[in-house]
Amino acid sequence: MAHQGFFQRQASARRNTGALVLLFLAAVALITLCVCLVGYLVTRSETTGLGFADWLLSRHGLFTALAVVGLIGIGSLIRWIDLAGGGERVAKMVGARAIDPDTRDADERRLRNIVEEMAIASGVSVPELYVMDHETGINAFVAGYTPGEAVMVVTHGALTQLTRDELQGVVGHEFSHVLNGDMRLNVRLIAILAGILMLGQIGSFLVQMSFHRSALSSRTSRDRRGEALFGLVGLALLVIGYVGVFFGRLIQSAVSRQREMLADASAVQFTRNPEGIGGALFKIGLKGGYLDTTSHGSDMNHMCFGESTRMKFSALLASHPPVRERIEAIQPGLFARLRSRLRDTEPAGAIRSAGSAPSGSVLPEAAAGFGSGHTSPLNSRPPQNLSDSVGTVNRHSEDYAVALLNSLPATFRNLLYTRAGAIQLCYALLIAQLPARSRVQRLALIEAGSIFAPNSELLDKLLPTLEALGQSVRFPVLELAMPALRKLDPDERSLLISATETLIRADNRLSLFELAMHTFLRRHLAGDSARVVPVRYRSYRPVTVPLQIVFSLMARAGADDNENRQTLFNEAMGGFLSKGRKPELLTEVSVTQLRQALMALNSLSPLLKPGIIDACGHCVLADGRVNTREYELIRLVADQLDCPMPPLRA
Repeated sequence: MAHQGFFQRQASARRNTGALVLLFLAAVALITLCVCLVGYLVTRSETTGLGFADWLLSRHGLFTALAVVGLIGIGSLIRWIDLAGGGERVAKMVGARAIDPDTRDADERRLRNIVEEMAIASGVSVPELYVMDHETGINAFVAGYTPGEAVMVVTHGALTQLTRDELQGVVGHEFSHVLNGDMRLNVRLIAILAGILMLGQIGSFLVQMSFHRSALSSRTSRDRRGEALFGLVGLALLVIGYVGVFFGRLIQSAVSRQREMLADASAVQFTRNPEGIGGALFKIGLKGGYLDTTSHGSDMNHMCFGESTRMKFSALLASHPPVRERIEAIQPGLFARLRSRLRDTEPAGAIRSAGSAPSGSVLPEAAAGFGSGHTSPLNSRPPQNLSDSVGTVNRHSEDYAVALLNSLPATFRNLLYTRAGAIQLCYALLIAQLPARSRVQRLALIEAGSIFAPNSELLDKLLPTLEALGQSVRFPVLELAMPALRKLDPDERSLLISATETLIRADNRLSLFELAMHTFLRRHLAGDSARVVPVRYRSYRPVTVPLQIVFSLMARAGADDNENRQTLFNEAMGGFLSKGRKPELLTEVSVTQLRQALMALNSLSPLLKPGIIDACGHCVLADGRVNTREYELIRLVADQLDCPMPPLRA
């Protein structure tokens, strides 16, 4: 089933992290033995009669082994700490420039439009966008520990040399890595390779120092022999270090190749256009995707859309299958068609898919990338099991995303890309349903200066659109504003959350949307929003109370009378309880209770989460329909459980 594919891939990504640690330990053990062997040969004259095994247990052997393990551990730890900043830190490490959400550059706006379409259609937060301005090769990657703080980096060559269809194929490929949980593994692999590489770097330094000192030295032959020995030890460390790198690259390629093929297939599923990603791969085969302006091209190889570094033994060490093999796996015969089309085009060899605009043309602000559709997802039956839609993109969600973006006025949409506009949007969402006089009274409660003070001019540009498009656009436009909100520093984020809490508490009532919005902002703007939630529970028994809280809320949303609410609650809880236990339907659920319950449920094994999503779906879909309020609640729960939920057909 579809949901099994998504949740199994999530569980597999977590298992791969454990396997990666084991492979790293095996590589460390092998390198340590090699260094100890060199140490044994160098000091053998001082330990005459000791075999290698006995030498390992001697003072010299233990000191050597501990020094090697310590150096590798320190190297990995330093890089691990350095990359704690997540996707943004990785982007800055390779010298990428953040694309202004309000950019005027036509190519950058085209990328932003494609990414927003894909984000809305898949239920993933809109990632921050970066470009490597000086890279002419065609490449891209995503980085981060969680989907909520992911960044997408593309090269200048990808922006300018790919058609819209091809760029959309690349974006679909990268979104697959976000959905499948590959990003966290990729970032950790960078740190692991850094530790293994450290010995080689030390060896290189020792060799250079030895030759430099011998060239300047006029010392005795004994001193020269010491320097030569010094250089030989460095040379041995250099060789051993790069033996470790060799095995590190093998790990890199073993981890990456299968996932790249899966991401290619997902990109075709997302875009329904095999020639898009096929054309992008074909151009990489012609022009290359190497990252030549950064020293981290080799470190990033397993993360990129195509090979980012030139290396020997490429058939063995490449992190990606050959381009032709990837194209043929997408669709048999596609490579031959693309090559034939190249011969029939102009000398520049531009490969344009049917209906694609040239990459240099100025496209409409929200050019349709998936096809046409209607803004409101109405009059269609929801999936039988709600978890079937998690981690997928379907024709309906694609059409909805494109139509929604087309329905937003340019002034309104551009405001979402500025910090001031995004802040005012949060206020507008909380007061849009109130009469004009009540709006003024509520906004007067916010005591804040600078950009956090209510701005009547900006609100007057936001509120009419929210009123015209209705409640169904509330969560999508909030998602569009998230890149700008993430640019707030920690203190500013706290001010925003405090201001929204003031508006929510003003009437001493808590609507479902207010609850959903507050929890969403806390989840994505809190100081620990990028923290990876470890698996703590592998059964439902320890989370009975959190399930009671969530299903009580869902049952109250799904039925209007107490009797039906109790029935829905009992049916939802029934699949999670042992016989004889009958928890009660809660009449009230606070923000704090819900937040703590969702945090506990997110600590479940990924394979246990689809049952919760389906039980929530059972409550809100009991009447065969889902309204905007119910969708927002379902979307909130799915978001808190790291389960991307595309727009539902109401």
